[in-house]
Amino acid sequence: MTLPSTAHATLLTLASGGEHGEGGQHESLSPYLTGGGALLALMLLLWITTRFNRDR
Repeated sequence: MTLPSTAHATLLTLASGGEHGEGGQHESLSPYLTGGGALLALMLLLWITTRFNRDR
């Protein structure tokens, strides 16, 4: 294989999602679970910040 044909084959593999199936996402990752976990973590950090930031 020549360099241009190898690069073309690699780009086609990457564009089609590679070995991870359609869309390029891992099957076990749920966007709702990830977003909910991130929201929970941010709310916890906000609560901690407001506890330390009280006027005394």
